[in-house]
Amino acid sequence: MGIDLVEVARIARAVDRWGDRFLTRIYTPEEISYCLKKSNPYPSLAARFAAKEAFVKALSGAGGGRVAFQDVEVVRGETGPPSLRVAVRAGWLEGRSLSVSLTHTREHAAACVLIGDGE
Repeated sequence: MGIDLVEVARIARAVDRWGDRFLTRIYTPEEISYCLKKSNPYPSLAARFAAKEAFVKALSGAGGGRVAFQDVEVVRGETGPPSLRVAVRAGWLEGRSLSVSLTHTREHAAACVLIGDGE
């Protein structure tokens, strides 16, 4: 299990300073599109950042290797809760279940990721 807490203002400052360079280094095109459609994209961007960090923390506890931020994507179903999509090169996750929970306020975003032994 991994958990992470992010200050929304920290992500806003990074976007203001680095713009697309920051966004495309951290987020997938789908995540960027989803978040930037919102009137205030920063809480959603921060929650996704927290999910990626939480995944890396969970990964270290599950004996996994390294992954890049873009290897982990928060996916939103039309009516369902968010889930994680992990790049194929993290194939050692095959057969394991992934769960993610996101929350945010105007000031903070948090995520918890659980890597299970199976479905």
